[in-house]
Amino acid sequence: MKLKVLTASLLLACSTLYAQTVEVKDAWVRATVPGQKGTGAFMNITAKDGSKLVGVSSPVAGVAEVHEMKMDGDIMRMRAVPVLDLPLGQTVQLKPGGGYHVMMMELKQGLPKGTTVPLTLRFQDAKGVETRMEVSVPVSTTAPGAKAAGKAPDHGAH
Repeated sequence: MKLKVLTASLLLACSTLYAQTVEVKDAWVRATVPGQKGTGAFMNITAKDGSKLVGVSSPVAGVAEVHEMKMDGDIMRMRAVPVLDLPLGQTVQLKPGGGYHVMMMELKQGLPKGTTVPLTLRFQDAKGVETRMEVSVPVSTTAPGAKAAGKAPDHGAH
């Protein structure tokens, strides 16, 4: 019994240590409007050791996936990415408007500005060891540190 407790304690300590080798900054989720069933989550992830983001989940979404948006000729295409490489010491941006982001679909509730969303990020190290990181992400209409949007441009002349 003592061996089992010691083993469990060591495994917990190792996963906690590993979680500290991955840093998540500037995370935010785009607020939704009534009836909206999908939104994006954005963040900067830096791995102190080479790692991979292998999954994401949230209790507020039926489906959460890492997606990539990129141009294919004249068409912007979005596709799910089952594994996102996190190169040693490099910050990988998950951002709106292109590149990578977390797509949250089949939302179970609205996500109003000023609330938070729990996300579970699953990482895998070079040896194949998987760990989880729980983050509480603020819901906003703009990225952290971004200036508030002024008056929207007038497109009436188009």
